[in-house]
Amino acid sequence: MSVEKSSEDKNTVSRRRALKVIGVGIGTATALPVLNNNALGQHQHHGGTAAVQNGVAKKQKAQAPKFFNAQEMAAISAMSELIIPTDDHSPGALAAEVPAFIDLMVSESPKEVKDLWREGLAAVDKTSQKKFSKNFVGATPQQQTELLTEISKNERKTAKEQTPEERFFRAIKNLTIDGYYTSEVGIHKDLQYKGNAYLKEFTGCTHPEHQA
Repeated sequence: MSVEKSSEDKNTVSRRRALKVIGVGIGTATALPVLNNNALGQHQHHGGTAAVQNGVAKKQKAQAPKFFNAQEMAAISAMSELIIPTDDHSPGALAAEVPAFIDLMVSESPKEVKDLWREGLAAVDKTSQKKFSKNFVGATPQQQTELLTEISKNERKTAKEQTPEERFFRAIKNLTIDGYYTSEVGIHKDLQYKGNAYLKEFTGCTHPEHQA
């Protein structure tokens, strides 16, 4: 999913577009060496609160990451919230605790996946330093959006054709979507899923010609 500018807010990603590509996103994620069954088994209800972003950020800060360092987690937090931001409709990736989900998934993945994420984060920081004279976390939201928009332009290329930051952005996009829409926040707050509805009575067809 590309970071794109909308008429409502040029610095956020269209939630409608996120929903549009979720089927492709999750399918692509499973095709890449990103997900691990052990981590999937450990991850349950990671978005069990609807806390405001500051509260969630403090909670995540208090939890020691399983794989990423503090700087990397800060970058992942910023990127995931840009991909699925909080808006008037529902909370975003931070409220769903997506960064912690990503950290868990990568921590339980093979070395090649860990390398992809580490190298990708470093490549994004290097590009940000070159472009804005500051790392990704130190850049403004507008600069972060500009950078991710540029990186996402080549996401339709094959993995072999992509740069490290392009492969990384594809991976973080997929895991952000996967983490968000398997969380309580994503399922119940954003998708408004209410569960199976119980019908006290099934009246059947009401057309006169079908009545006994």
